[in-house]
Amino acid sequence: MLSFDDYGDGIGAAWTVMREHANRAGPDAAVPTCPGWTVRDLVAHQGTVHRWAAATIRGISLDTPAVEADGLAAHDQLDWLDLGARDLLQALVDAPEDLGGEFFLHDAPPPRLAWARRQCHETTIHAVDAMAASLGRAPAAASTWIRPSLAADGVDELLTGFLPRPRTKMRLPSSTVVAVESTDTGDAWTLHLGPDPVVTARGSIADADATLRGTAAALYLGLWNRGDEIDASGAEVLGPWRELFQVVWR
Repeated sequence: MLSFDDYGDGIGAAWTVMREHANRAGPDAAVPTCPGWTVRDLVAHQGTVHRWAAATIRGISLDTPAVEADGLAAHDQLDWLDLGARDLLQALVDAPEDLGGEFFLHDAPPPRLAWARRQCHETTIHAVDAMAASLGRAPAAASTWIRPSLAADGVDELLTGFLPRPRTKMRLPSSTVVAVESTDTGDAWTLHLGPDPVVTARGSIADADATLRGTAAALYLGLWNRGDEIDASGAEVLGPWRELFQVVWR
């Protein structure tokens, strides 16, 4: 896991990338990695999430549909994005280290750090979407700004935080073990799939039924359906494994 300051830096870096590529693509450009969305939709979504997270950290309720409508209608939408990102960072800085409340992911760190982590990865993945809009295709992992350590942390959050939640409908009829291995950071995870919620353990085992392998950035983007650079050995036991993972993110 990264530090609180690392996550703040990650939010700032991703916000900058999103702004640059959204401006380059233009508000009406399609977002290839989010079918049906334009850049205007993407920016409105991200700005709304920043405002929602800031409000939640402060213990304030927010009318998110109204906020998103404001974002869609904003005359200078990138300025509107900036205001939300700055407010999120301020909310995180102001929050006490012992911030109370529950966090919605499984096996999460303390709430202040968990919110910084989640918003770092939320903003990073959507900044990749903005890159895709300006390029007209999903970017190669190596062409992004994403550092291996941040990518590995994002994979960890995804596999240990999102997948094991009971509400995640990622199920197989029989017990299946999947190893996920990062070739450049040495991180690994083992997923135990079956009719019950996924159980994720850190570390890999030699006799997994399938292995998903790639650089940390390739795994990060591929498992979030923003890339296609994962080496999937033995994944036929999962059937259409990309569709299996997509169930989680819809």
